[in-house]
Amino acid sequence: MKFTKAIATLAVAALLLVSCKNNAEEATKETATTETVAPKVKKEIAAENLQTANFSVEGMTCEFGCAKTIQEELSNLDGVQTATIDFEKKIGIVTFDKTIQTPETLTKVVQATGDGKTYTVSNMKS
Repeated sequence: MKFTKAIATLAVAALLLVSCKNNAEEATKETATTETVAPKVKKEIAAENLQTANFSVEGMTCEFGCAKTIQEELSNLDGVQTATIDFEKKIGIVTFDKTIQTPETLTKVVQATGDGKTYTVSNMKS
């Protein structure tokens, strides 16, 4: 009986050791990857080229999945200074360089964030 317990204990210890080692390796890889990625630097936009678009967004079902994803997609576009999506009010406000982006391209990005049918943009005002 003691022999069986000893083998079982060794097996469990070996599994824990291997599991911890794999997690440590994954964490090291993840840290190395994030450290090598440089943050995207936004270019300064001339005041005369700044334009703001206000629009309604329909089809969002959650704040952290839908609204945040749309906001990040818009924020990552070249020429976009700021992008805010308000889930509660179902509106978006984007400040952008009108020489690089247009309200139409912003609409396409929002709609492409879903499957092309999930999110719809209306009442675009710029």
